Amino acid sequence: MAITAALVKELRERTGAGMMECKQALVESDGDLEAAIEAMRKSGQAKAAKKAGRIAADGVVVIAVAGDAKATDAKKGVMVEVNCETDFVAKDGGFTDFAERVAACALASDAANVEALGAKSLEAGEDTSIAQARADLVAKIGENIQLRRLVRFDDLEGELYSYRHGVRIGVLVEIEGGNPTLGKDIAMHIAATNPLCVSADEVPAATLEKEKEIFRAQALESGKPEPIVEKIVAGRVRKYLEEVTLLGQAFVKDPDVTVQKLLTQAGAKVVRFARIEVGEGIEKKQENFADEVRTQVRGD
Repeated sequence: MAITAALVKELRERTGAGMMECKQALVESDGDLEAAIEAMRKSGQAKAAKKAGRIAADGVVVIAVAGDAKATDAKKGVMVEVNCETDFVAKDGGFTDFAERVAACALASDAANVEALGAKSLEAGEDTSIAQARADLVAKIGENIQLRRLVRFDDLEGELYSYRHGVRIGVLVEIEGGNPTLGKDIAMHIAATNPLCVSADEVPAATLEKEKEIFRAQALESGKPEPIVEKIVAGRVRKYLEEVTLLGQAFVKDPDVTVQKLLTQAGAKVVRFARIEVGEGIEKKQENFADEVRTQVRGD
């Protein structure tokens, strides 16, 4: 069967693959468009597996919130982090559309983690799972793409507020009392300062003990007597807790006021919060740009 330009064009539009790949797939399927698509999807899965080991430290955070805390249905919200390898792909329309659809699916589902989310259909009534759609996108774009994190807030006691700084930092915060202005301010503060937890009693004991050991070693190094050392350690611990807890921090918009004081003045209480920053905790390989382009051209 003759492989026409129109057939190649249709296959390209449906798969997003290159012209030569489409033509070769049509030749191998004897012009059967559906068979060519199936073969290319299988090939795409192989490509996705090959690229899975590559570092994906770029990408986007997407927030989806539904419901109304004043209505009978509980308000809920989700944040998802979808990673890719480069900021170029992070701005690609196909990638960002996929991330938005994943967040919408997460909000509509009961998935508790990315593994469970990957098994869900990307769109209601469709057979294609999120995991399969991700593999297809890897084949189309040519980069490793991963669903890295899912955070969900259900069964709220207070109001849910969210804030996204650009596309790389997202915050969800649940607050009892207060008002929308306060909620937005607290969410923005969390995005800016990245607190460890809400209050001092939530700091993990192991983390606090480790800091105490460091402070004690530093104080002993100065040659101070033991009683003075203990006072120095106690003072530094207090300072540490002020820095890492949301309530102890100075409010970013008014450093003369702590977040605790701000909430108290408004008769409000932070129940919980979550903050996601793209790529945090991932060691990103630094590459020369020319080498990176060369690698993409080779298809490594």
